[in-house]
Amino acid sequence: MRLAGARVFVTGASSGIGAATALELSARGARLVLSGRDEEALAGVAARTGGEVLPADLADGTVDRAADLAVRAGQVDVLVACAGEGWSGPLPRMSGGTAERMIAVNLTAHVQLTRLLLPGMLERGRGHLVYVASIAGVVGVREEAVYAATKAGLLAFAESLRYEVPAGKGNGAGGNGIGVTAVVPGVVDTPFFARRGRPYTRRRPAPVPPERVARAIAVAVERGHAEVYVPGWLRLPARVHGAAPGAFRALARRFGRP
Repeated sequence: MRLAGARVFVTGASSGIGAATALELSARGARLVLSGRDEEALAGVAARTGGEVLPADLADGTVDRAADLAVRAGQVDVLVACAGEGWSGPLPRMSGGTAERMIAVNLTAHVQLTRLLLPGMLERGRGHLVYVASIAGVVGVREEAVYAATKAGLLAFAESLRYEVPAGKGNGAGGNGIGVTAVVPGVVDTPFFARRGRPYTRRRPAPVPPERVARAIAVAVERGHAEVYVPGWLRLPARVHGAAPGAFRALARRFGRP
């Protein structure tokens, strides 16, 4: 899909990958609708991109209202689902409210947004859906079980949608049709780790800048890629996990502790 002139709805646009994606897509000529919880930060991103602002906390039921306002203002050509929250620690220490909120923000809200925005794309016969997941959703991560589960759900949701929507050329999109892209980042240099309650302290792998993920998202939409790993070498552990899960788990138990 050509991004120049396309109307793109970005969730989680007030910081991290979402903010970087907004800047990248704006530079490519996209018209933006920006959603996020931090209204001050969101206004700053909007000032730099010329985007429309739709403040929303995706855990409190405002997702329907945000989608409705976006559609009323004009067609949405692309959804980029960046919003996400994390929590790190043994599962028994997690509160029920924290688990519910993470599931709502990371997974349920984007399922609902897709349900509300997809009919317009189907009517026009074109559009693109992008879901920012995580390598945690592919291989699992110690003491991040709920986060990993939400990202795995997002990946399964994207894969299932590909069978349901009329696709264009290639696996993701291209030409007429609805593109579906799953983005699988590894460690990204954003406030995510501080907010999850445990900073990232490993020397390797080194965090990648959010701008690198943003560029990958833009290229995926323009070229119709179905799946993108950032950095690309993450495909290797993903493939090893799929081909030899027992061996992968043994290695993860040995080397996977913080």
